[in-house]
Amino acid sequence: MKLATPRWWYSRAPRRLMATRAIAAPIAWIWAATTARRIARAQPADPDVPVICVGNVTMGGAGKTPIVRELLARLTARGLAAHGLSRGHGGRLKGPVRVNPDLHTAADVGDEPLMLARDYPMWISRDRPAGAEAAAEAGAQVVVMDDGFQNPSLKKALSLIVVDGETRDDEWPFGDGSVFPLGPMREPLAAGLARADAVVVLMPSDLAEPDPELLALFGDKPVLVARLEAAAPPPSGPQVGFAGVGKPWKVERSLEAAGCDLVDFAPLADHATLSEDDLRALAARARKLGAGLVTTEKDWVKLPPAWRTKIAAWPVRARFEDEAALDRLLDGAV
Repeated sequence: MKLATPRWWYSRAPRRLMATRAIAAPIAWIWAATTARRIARAQPADPDVPVICVGNVTMGGAGKTPIVRELLARLTARGLAAHGLSRGHGGRLKGPVRVNPDLHTAADVGDEPLMLARDYPMWISRDRPAGAEAAAEAGAQVVVMDDGFQNPSLKKALSLIVVDGETRDDEWPFGDGSVFPLGPMREPLAAGLARADAVVVLMPSDLAEPDPELLALFGDKPVLVARLEAAAPPPSGPQVGFAGVGKPWKVERSLEAAGCDLVDFAPLADHATLSEDDLRALAARARKLGAGLVTTEKDWVKLPPAWRTKIAAWPVRARFEDEAALDRLLDGAV
């Protein structure tokens, strides 16, 4: 299994060896410069339907996909044909292709698109304009794009950046502000904010309010607060949890906050795929502890069918505190 996201990325003052900084600093500079140049030189294609981009400025773990799901739900409730669009990270198909949960696997289309396609029309395409055009031809009236904020190839009617609002101890959503691989940033925060229409701060259910110091970073940019809430209680009895997300330790905290009797937890790399041996090892660990197995929906959809009956999926949803403010943003886009 691949290693999980380095937790030190999200420390305000990470301790790095000078040799590590000397090696990684030039790579970080090249990464940031290349991203900025690509965005500046782009000529975005217009698919003739509004595209709402839900992205972030960090490498992962901000909570984009729950926000995408909530936007698809709200737009659908308005009577609009809202389709989702993703690159299909981790899948073998290049697209454009409409995701069919009865036909495709996560190995075909990626875990997040497969999960969302259980509820909404979902497309994957490495070529984002081609994917948006395919959705429009299939009847989409609005496209909600999961990720792609740094992809300038597609014209966007609304760009939201999602920020992890969980700040505990030394943990900070942007770390010390360093760009990958020195830190978690895809680009400097100021550059991302300049292109965003609004910021969505995603809060865990057990924290009362966003950190004022965090909110101050966004200046006069509109900020919406959303909360990550359990859509169902965690399974009863002792549980061994595992998660292959950007910040797996957040899943561990959330399960415990929801009342789960978590006796062990295995953090995995984002989008990690477990082998049969990995799954057997987790099952053996659970048996030894007299526990069940629980994971995220995103991880559950990747499981072989035989294992889905043995492992519980714990669903979560994003809920916006100021729904009227969200509706005003959507009104301006669609």
